[in-house]
Amino acid sequence: MNYYTMKNNERINLLDIPTIDFNALTAQLAASNLRPVSFFGSDWGENIKLYVILADDENKKLLVTSSLINKNIKEYDSITKENHQYHMFEREFYEQFGIKPLGHPWLKPVRKNQDNYEFFEMQGDETHQVAVGPIHAGVIEPGHFRFMCQGEKIYNLEIMLGYQHRGVEDLMLKKHSNQLAESICGDSVIAYNMAYSQIMEELSGTQITPKAKLIRRIALEMERIAIHIGDLGAILGDIAYLMGKEVYGVTRTLVINTMLEISGSRFGRGLITTGGVNFDIDDNLSKKIVDILNNVKNTVEKMTHAALKSSTVMSRLEKTGTVSLETATELNLVGMIGRSCGINLDSRFDFLDDFYKDLKRKPFKATNDAYSRFKIRYKEIIESISFVKKFLKVLEKHKQENLCVSTKDLIPNSFAISIVEGWRGEIVHVATTDETGKLSRYKIKDPSFNNWYGLSMAVRNNGISDFPLCNKGFDLSYCGFDL
Repeated sequence: MNYYTMKNNERINLLDIPTIDFNALTAQLAASNLRPVSFFGSDWGENIKLYVILADDENKKLLVTSSLINKNIKEYDSITKENHQYHMFEREFYEQFGIKPLGHPWLKPVRKNQDNYEFFEMQGDETHQVAVGPIHAGVIEPGHFRFMCQGEKIYNLEIMLGYQHRGVEDLMLKKHSNQLAESICGDSVIAYNMAYSQIMEELSGTQITPKAKLIRRIALEMERIAIHIGDLGAILGDIAYLMGKEVYGVTRTLVINTMLEISGSRFGRGLITTGGVNFDIDDNLSKKIVDILNNVKNTVEKMTHAALKSSTVMSRLEKTGTVSLETATELNLVGMIGRSCGINLDSRFDFLDDFYKDLKRKPFKATNDAYSRFKIRYKEIIESISFVKKFLKVLEKHKQENLCVSTKDLIPNSFAISIVEGWRGEIVHVATTDETGKLSRYKIKDPSFNNWYGLSMAVRNNGISDFPLCNKGFDLSYCGFDL
């Protein structure tokens, strides 16, 4: 394949990206064993420019290629027939540009799906449907879940999203800002703002200080710790282990209140800005963070060990919502959910981030079930606490550096990608500029884009009463999907 090799958080000249024949490209992608990271189109007048970004995970590289497609072309031979990792990408591309992937096994709308949507149907004795949403009993976002059941057993779950028509990517072109970036997905404020800031810095050739980079990474790990702790409590709450739910809930509050002391927001809003960060961590605050995290670690360890000694807890977690490694790989599951199935990918370590390269991680033995999704959260909490403490030690050497530097104008005809490992997994931002230096395309992919279909697979052949436990274990984003 003809491609351009680049790094994460790197700007390249847009004109250096190879442009190859569309049919040749799709044939090569169908046969490739490289993992698709992004696959999206951009309007080029009479044509559509398709960009494809692949990850060579073994060699820690990103490969970029493109194809120029005449708008008169209305169909092509589906990649997904041979390579299932493209199933969501092709559906989105078809929805946005109307070029049909012939032979796609599940060609349904991704977001524009509220009119005349045809759900999967099955017939037979004791077969019935259970419809949940899009309005839910709790204060959560809209999504429709259609269960096809035989008795109490789930045969198929179809998930329909797309109720929030926010137009985030178009907003980015009209008036991009840190405030918009950190509002895309409210439980991943740091990760989204970090990806946006990094891509704007690359597009403008702005170099920020190591001090600012360290504070960003401290906040990123604090975000991971807080959400993972909250999810441990939510999982235990769904199986009526209420002591664990309450203990984890209180402990999570300690972490987000520490974020409040750093930035004035419990979720880190306003901390990261293009060019660096807005708030410092001095020696006194650093010591306080370490003391709080030591307390958090002690509580999480004790509560987790107590919960996993409970035969009731283990009977609900083990072998519930199993997703095999083979299925997870075919669906291109990423992040924590992928790792819980045995896919050892983590963009903090896979794309050569200098601040993570010397950090030690224990191998995780995946069991592919609800227990695995519970246990990996615990593992990552303990690791992230260790990472924050190490980053704070390194931060001491950079006291005199600036928090923020002035940014420059965006460079014309540029292409950049920023992948940040949020607590759910890889958050992918891709941006291009035109010949005047104005943003011409801004593409976003939340890990939920990859992982929602994994939830459908997890609940198959489980009792319908297991759905809340599986749903909490995946904890996917509606707003991160409904761009």
